[in-house]
Amino acid sequence: MAEKLTHLDDEGRARMVDVSDKAATNRLAVAGGRVSMNRKAFDAICDGKGPKGDALCIAETAGIMAAKRTSELIPLCHPLGLDRARVMIEPDTRAAAFIVTAEVGINGPTGVEMEALTAVSVACLTLYD
Repeated sequence: MAEKLTHLDDEGRARMVDVSDKAATNRLAVAGGRVSMNRKAFDAICDGKGPKGDALCIAETAGIMAAKRTSELIPLCHPLGLDRARVMIEPDTRAAAFIVTAEVGINGPTGVEMEALTAVSVACLTLYD
């Protein structure tokens, strides 16, 4: 089975894994991340008074958009029509940090782990920006 899951062909060249023979099943991936920052920046984001407005809403939206475009960002990922994508950001006031969680789902022949990880990464980067 492990040989069938590689991204290399018999000649050692990169390829996208063939999932055409796999049955479509319900799949869900959850990924998480954390962004720490100084107290002033954290408070500004929580208050919605940063220079870019509601950074939490913007970061959640950016994460969802990134999940939908993962195949354009990560080589050899399958382009997928996701059934659902959600990014949630919770403040950790004691640590001046944000906990970012993405849930991505599909009914299809391949998983959505890369989409969930991409969503979290982009949401974290957006918050940091």
